Amino acid sequence: MSKTAQFWMVKQEPTAYSWADFVKDGRAAWTGVRNFQARLNLRAMRKGDAVLFYHSVVGKEVVGLAQVAAEAYPDATATEGDWSCVDLTPVRALKRPVTLDEIKASAKLREIKLVRQSRLSVLPLTAAEYAEIVRLSGRGKQLPR
Repeated sequence: MSKTAQFWMVKQEPTAYSWADFVKDGRAAWTGVRNFQARLNLRAMRKGDAVLFYHSVVGKEVVGLAQVAAEAYPDATATEGDWSCVDLTPVRALKRPVTLDEIKASAKLREIKLVRQSRLSVLPLTAAEYAEIVRLSGRGKQLPR
């Protein structure tokens, strides 16, 4: 990780691009982001930053750890506008997924942007939020869905 480690979460619908797809590819350009706040977040990412991979819509759970492999560059999928992407690489799957319900139930995660800005696809995390989600993944039983 970089000297001043930053922590992020990226959200993706597993029916469009799942954790398994990401692992199979080994590296992915994180393209298609068309939200100004998410674009600023992409541009703030630094090589080596830690990233949580979240399955949105279907599953609604954090499933894996990734890292930033290349900092922001122009998104070739953008037909107009000034959009950016980064390259991400998978690190490992979580011991078990951490559900949105578990995140919402955690007092340590009450300020997490995943809940407070739920439509944002690229979000910053604090070191404590990142660590809490990783810790939750090591616990035994999930909350009922």
